[in-house]
Amino acid sequence: MEKSKKNPKHIAIIMDGNGRWAKARELPRIEGHRAGAKTVKEIVTAAREMGIKYLTLYAFSSENWKRPKPEVNGLFRLLIEYCENELDTMLKNGISFNVIGEWGKLPNNTRKVLRNTMGETEKGKKMRLTLALNYSARKEILIAVSNILKDNVKRISEKGFIKRLFTYDMPDPDLIIRTSGELRLSNFLLWQAAYSEFFFTKTLWPDFSKDEFSKIIEDFAGRERRYGGI
Repeated sequence: MEKSKKNPKHIAIIMDGNGRWAKARELPRIEGHRAGAKTVKEIVTAAREMGIKYLTLYAFSSENWKRPKPEVNGLFRLLIEYCENELDTMLKNGISFNVIGEWGKLPNNTRKVLRNTMGETEKGKKMRLTLALNYSARKEILIAVSNILKDNVKRISEKGFIKRLFTYDMPDPDLIIRTSGELRLSNFLLWQAAYSEFFFTKTLWPDFSKDEFSKIIEDFAGRERRYGGI
């Protein structure tokens, strides 16, 4: 896949459909998540090859704690496996690993692996891979407001507010993709999505491919972004 000046700088993806993928095949839900992890690897590679600087993946929302405990624990095991298995690839390809959300509330062993992966890859300059873990956009906004109050800021500016978001050191997403046919943001990057382009596909996340990803990027390149202007 070729790099293009019209490629988005930052792509965010709501990875949806793992459970339905598994159900359609009469498999345990965790097998859908396992297949989804393989897709993550494929799409990260595709994004890097296309010169995408920032890729943010919605991996675990604050609402996902409501799922059965075995499924949640399985998700964290897959996360640890991904970080451990892909560390060398990230280092080799200049990918820095990042996490947003209240990830300090994740299990100790998961936090340890995440922290290690971030530390090992912090010098990567070619692409930043961010996972949103225990993430809630509404909570992110509330935390930012709370920190403004704690800092006794008398006059709130947009710039000052942005500095207190989890994504303070990233550009807003140019493109947000959601798989599985759902047509909503599900509490993801609500502030940052103000001028994002959206693409919704019916493809379940484990079936999402490099080819479809490339076609979505081509669609984005053909859009005219006016940001409220003419």
